Amino acid sequence: MARDMQSIVKMSRREGYALHPKAFKALVKRTSPPGQQQGRNSRNKPSQYALQLREKQKVKRLYGLLERQFSNVIKEASRSRGQSGEVLLRLLEQRSDNVVYRAGFATSRRSARQLVTHGHFTLNGRRINIPSIEIKIGDQLAVRTQSRDTEYFKKIDDVSPMPNDVPNWMKVNRKKFEITITGLPSRSDAEPDINESLIVEYYSR
Repeated sequence: MARDMQSIVKMSRREGYALHPKAFKALVKRTSPPGQQQGRNSRNKPSQYALQLREKQKVKRLYGLLERQFSNVIKEASRSRGQSGEVLLRLLEQRSDNVVYRAGFATSRRSARQLVTHGHFTLNGRRINIPSIEIKIGDQLAVRTQSRDTEYFKKIDDVSPMPNDVPNWMKVNRKKFEITITGLPSRSDAEPDINESLIVEYYSR
């Protein structure tokens, strides 16, 4: 399965945004993009196209998608009812790897993607290994019975503590290793510092 193997810290510096928990400290130390000296900028004010591109790249990398995958989500969002930008974020939030991350079974989306890809989860009783599967209302994600005996899930409370901000569109049963989807994510459930309108504008050119 294709995936972006670039350093998440370098990508975070390029976007000026922490795409992974371990990137926060790196951004404090070095805020300039890779290959650019600290405090120097070749352009005083980025063009509108540059702003659109960087926002697209930021969100694409935040959710761990490749260009073609992200483009397909944009196309699906544009065909759906509602504002395309908000639908885009909803579809990204409904990915199985993001659900695993939001429920607290992984400390990052990259880790959640790996858990799903390795077949540690079931969807409505059937084993899955595709991170992009869209999780819908009424669906139940659960850790496979065989996987619960692995060292990772035995120490899940130490490896990935239960977050304080579990979205209200899901219910998490930590003891049973289950996630039940009870609603649809809203705009407020995604990161607040995403400007989805810039992404829609980029693909509307």
